Amino acid sequence: MTEALIGFGVVLALVLLRMPIAFAMGLVGLVGYWMETSWRGAISMVSRLIIDTSQDYGLSVVPLFILMGLFVNKGGISRELYAVSNAFLGHMRGGLAMATIVACGGFAAISGSSLATAATMSKVAMPEMRKFGYADSLSTASIAAGGTLGILIPPSVILVIYGILTETSIGKLFIAGIIPGALGILFYLVAVRITVARDPKAGPAGIRTDWAGRMRALRGVWAVLLLFGLVIGGLYGILDFWPIQLTFSPTEAAGMGAMGAFLIALARGSLSFSDIREVLSETTMTTASLFAVLIGAWIFSNFVNIAGLPESLRTMVSELGLSPWMVMAVILLIYILLGTVFESLSMLLLTVPIFFPLVTGLGFDPVWFGIVVVVVTEISLITPPVGLNVFVLKGVVGDVTTGTIFRGVTPFWAMDIVRLALLLAVPGLVLYLPSMM
Repeated sequence: MTEALIGFGVVLALVLLRMPIAFAMGLVGLVGYWMETSWRGAISMVSRLIIDTSQDYGLSVVPLFILMGLFVNKGGISRELYAVSNAFLGHMRGGLAMATIVACGGFAAISGSSLATAATMSKVAMPEMRKFGYADSLSTASIAAGGTLGILIPPSVILVIYGILTETSIGKLFIAGIIPGALGILFYLVAVRITVARDPKAGPAGIRTDWAGRMRALRGVWAVLLLFGLVIGGLYGILDFWPIQLTFSPTEAAGMGAMGAFLIALARGSLSFSDIREVLSETTMTTASLFAVLIGAWIFSNFVNIAGLPESLRTMVSELGLSPWMVMAVILLIYILLGTVFESLSMLLLTVPIFFPLVTGLGFDPVWFGIVVVVVTEISLITPPVGLNVFVLKGVVGDVTTGTIFRGVTPFWAMDIVRLALLLAVPGLVLYLPSMM
């Protein structure tokens, strides 16, 4: 156990010294495994992992969902999502911020990335909110917080990574994310209402759209509904009736989603040859970096397991007489603290190999734990001093300070804590839909 804890500390130190997380975990895992076994055994383990990862058919779901999200972005669907949300909500105080959050939820359902959601919606929603005199703190906070939904509402790349790491059903993880994702949207809307109740000038009312205009706006989101229905409907057998009879595995669902997003973008005339080349290039680079981090995480996980850390933690918990919920509270506190200095995916890959065996050994459901971890990861995306979504937004908007964004995000962060507490108190909110499969 001591060797594993030292290794964990060395990984943290290397990451803080700016070494990429993939190399930090891989290097420490390799050296640690070598010290626990032999140099030949360590090299054999690493080479086997690299070959197995590159040949794993199940991992093809990752580049396909990334590809789908990038084609969706090129298809201009984000503007239509914002338009329909604005048509229904924009006339209320804080309505444009609410419309931004709802549009982020819709975009998250077809992109699977928090950073992409925040970056895309900032270009669409920020100019409109500024036109109506919204405070920069509320405008940027609604985009930063709404963007976090990208890693929870299915299809989610980070849920795919968690499922692969822990051998948990990706289909169950996806459907388990629906209710917590919907709660996230609802609680963020409450955060907007609280903000404008305290300062009405922060979010003045916009223009009311009549019902004819709302129906016209709804016609613009057919592509989103079609794509989401194709991916999720095929994944859960909703489309398995005559004459369609379609049921997909996660990889097949990702492939159909990528093809559907490509055809929609092509039909809209928003794809040029250079756009296609850019999408394919970005997909390749993103996938390569994710695979490098995955391989590093598995190497580190093998070292942690052979050093006996999970078993030692279980023994220590048993000897101390801590209840499972006390252990869970400590783990979540560690996640929130790590989230102030670590990027979300790095944090997930670094900690899941350590905590997952302990949590499941205490009797917690792996699907429930996965959703709770992702919700905590969402919180880390808007938590200072890192708050990756905040810095992405700062890079896109430019003329708003990070301090302004963090101040605006505070009510949203508080509502995230409330949502997390609710999911802990009522696990059925996560497990009800998977139990119906």
